[in-house]
Amino acid sequence: MAKPIILLLAALSILYTTSPANAATTSSPSSSAIEFIKASCSATLYPALCVQSLSRYATSIQRNRSQLIKTAFSVSLDEAQSTKAIFASKLNGVKPGGMAVVKDCIEQIGDAVDQLRESIEELKSIGQAKGTGQDSRRLHIGNAQTWTSAALTDISTCTDAVAGEARDGGLETSVRARVDGVAQVTSNALALLNKFGTEL
Repeated sequence: MAKPIILLLAALSILYTTSPANAATTSSPSSSAIEFIKASCSATLYPALCVQSLSRYATSIQRNRSQLIKTAFSVSLDEAQSTKAIFASKLNGVKPGGMAVVKDCIEQIGDAVDQLRESIEELKSIGQAKGTGQDSRRLHIGNAQTWTSAALTDISTCTDAVAGEARDGGLETSVRARVDGVAQVTSNALALLNKFGTEL
């Protein structure tokens, strides 16, 4: 009887270690990483959105401030690119009066995309500048802040224009919400850089 009992115990052990509940414990991001993201996001204007957008990357972020900031910028760039594509898809459906607004927004968000890419390149350069002195790192941080501020200006210009056009019924409210979302995640990325840039 001893052998069947041993086999049963072994089977139960395998079942436990492969169960969804236990698998979630071992593969899901640690609570420490999530708490780190929440604490960092408290420095932003939109902390709830910050946590929501970054928590899905908690496994790669862990408690690394540099990775947190780079991820925030990647999220901002992704949102800007997808929003630009949405605007392009609206060209055929918008009212004549809103055509100029849509075209302007496509250009402005396109500029923001380019500026966010420049910011990300500056962040990469910070890592490459380690060991070359604080002045070089501060220069790259300052450049990233400047590029991101310019991106926010372009996005805000589009946001204001879309708000007026949405009130006139020329654009869907959902489109305005997308532009607002880009502005908010970009604001969050800049806030994280301003607060924790020295830790890069």
